[in-house]
This record gives sequence, C-alpha cells and structure tokens, in this order.
Amino acid sequence: MKDKHHPRRLLALLAVVLTALSTMAADEFVIAIDAGHGGKDSGAQSANQKVNEKDIALSVALRTGEIIRKRHPEVKVVYTRKTDVYVTLNGRADIANKAKADLFVSIHCNAAESRKAYGAEVFVLGSEENRTEANLNAAKLENSVILLEKDYKKHYQGYDPNSPESSIIFEYLQNEFLKESIEVAQGVQTQLHSTAKRYNRGVHQAGFLVLHATAMPSILVELGFISNAEEEKYLTSSTGKEKLSTSIANGFDKYYDNLKKSTSKSATSEKC
Repeated sequence: MKDKHHPRRLLALLAVVLTALSTMAADEFVIAIDAGHGGKDSGAQSANQKVNEKDIALSVALRTGEIIRKRHPEVKVVYTRKTDVYVTLNGRADIANKAKADLFVSIHCNAAESRKAYGAEVFVLGSEENRTEANLNAAKLENSVILLEKDYKKHYQGYDPNSPESSIIFEYLQNEFLKESIEVAQGVQTQLHSTAKRYNRGVHQAGFLVLHATAMPSILVELGFISNAEEEKYLTSSTGKEKLSTSIANGFDKYYDNLKKSTSKSATSEKC
C-alpha cells in the first residue's frame, strides 16, 4: 500500500534544507568532513576481513582536515566524527547543517563482488541521464547502514535501501547545489588521478542518503576498492593515505580559490 503522505514528507525535508541554507554564514567558510561509517558499522571489508572501511575513512578524513587547516587557517574544519564511533546518516547531515557548513565531503572506500574492480570515483546527489547499475549499487551499499538504526523507515521518510526508486527520489533534493557539487567533485577526482595515481572512474550522480539532507554543496569520495587486494595495500599504507588526503585537499583548494575570486569580482562590481 502506497504512503499518501510520502510526497509531503519529502517537501518538508526540502523545506528544512532550504531554511538551513538561508542561515549559512557569509563571512566564514566552513567545511564539514565526514569519515564514513564508524563504531558498530564497519563499512566494507577487505577479502580477508582484516581491514575495515571505517578505519581508512577516518584516517584520511582527519589528515585531510589537517592539511586544509594548515593551508587555510581562516577556514573552519568540522568533523562528523573524530574517533571510532557510530553516527547515523541523518546525524552526519545535522552536524554539517548546525555548523552552517559551506561544503560537505564524505569519505569512503568502495567494494564489489568482483575482486578485479579498482579505481577512485566521486559522487554527487543528482539525476544522471546515463544511470548505471554500478552507481545504484554503490549507493545501495553505503545506504544499507541505516538498517542498523531503529525505526529507520520513520526517520528516513520510508526509504528502502534496496529500492532503486527510493534512491532516485532523494536525488532531486540536492538540485539546488548540483552545479557547485559537481565543480568540487571534478576537482577532487582530477587530483585523485594525478596526485594519488588512482584509476579515474569519473564523477557520477547517485542517491546517497548521507548527502540528501545537507544544506550545502556535497560530495562523496570513494577512495578505491577495499575488495581489491592491490588497492587494499595502497589504501592502508601511510603513503597511500597521505596521497589520498592531499588529493582531496588539493581539490578543495581549487574550489575555494575560485569561490574567493568570484566573491571578489562580485564585491568589485557592487562598488562600481
């Protein structure tokens, strides 16, 4: 039986996002860095089940924040978690929204049934014309964490992590920030390829729940496939994590610099 109130719930959620947008601070740039999974949610695991996604994500997230703080002391860095704790998907968005963040970056590792799958990719929330099964599966894998939460259907407006239709519905909630999100994603993806030397799987759009309620441009970074033995070695190495963190920070640099230039031009135009 269909829920007649489902569209109303989506509209209510959208209203919350837009209200948060209107209160964002204009004089301080805030970046929210989200280390995927944590606590009872280990995320994807390596083939031998000795390496967990949550640990790699946390290490890269913390290091990324350190690099950004060093390069840009004026930028405020907020983390959704700094230790091995469990945070709900909605909770992550709440942290970013309450901090009035201007950018949300969620860090993850990918996994696939095929141990040969490899490479890095960056996702944004939106409607992609050439939707692929791989993109939908990536979203379903990350979204399945909500099954660990009580009353998840109530908290996520009836969302079913195993339903492609549910993923598609939530994609439309972030159209307000799609252009900026894609700009950040492309910058980070370019760096993952050039700096970290990861195979370029591109920038894609899919229905990641962790992005749908954020009132700001948002991206989700898949650093590589933990299910691939060679990539697992890179993802867990100190060199690999440093290169990956630097890549994300470099991508941020480009977006932030462009934003400052745009703001400066606007200010100059207003004076004239």
